[in-house]
Amino acid sequence: MQKKFKIKKGDTVKIIAGAALGQEVTVLEVNSKKNRVFIEGLSIVNKKHVKPQIDKANPDGGIVEKDRSVHISNVMLVHNGNATRVGKRIGDNKKLVRFAKKTGEEI
Repeated sequence: MQKKFKIKKGDTVKIIAGAALGQEVTVLEVNSKKNRVFIEGLSIVNKKHVKPQIDKANPDGGIVEKDRSVHISNVMLVHNGNATRVGKRIGDNKKLVRFAKKTGEEI
């Protein structure tokens, strides 16, 4: 069974630990198997040297830059400009919704 995280693709998050401490960035992808999120515009970018391959996506090879991933425990959701923890509760329409624990508002 897949883990369910409270941070989703497209959310704005603040980095609370690591080399990019304090940056507010957008989540590009959530990897639930490795508990990591790929974030956009991080100052650190992974570079990978790729050999030329005829039938692959990069036939010329070279140096490919990839966005860096961060462990999900090192990011915190930003709602209305403030970093907040996230909870889940049953909303008005009997569906599970996320809410900001600092303000109580639905996200």
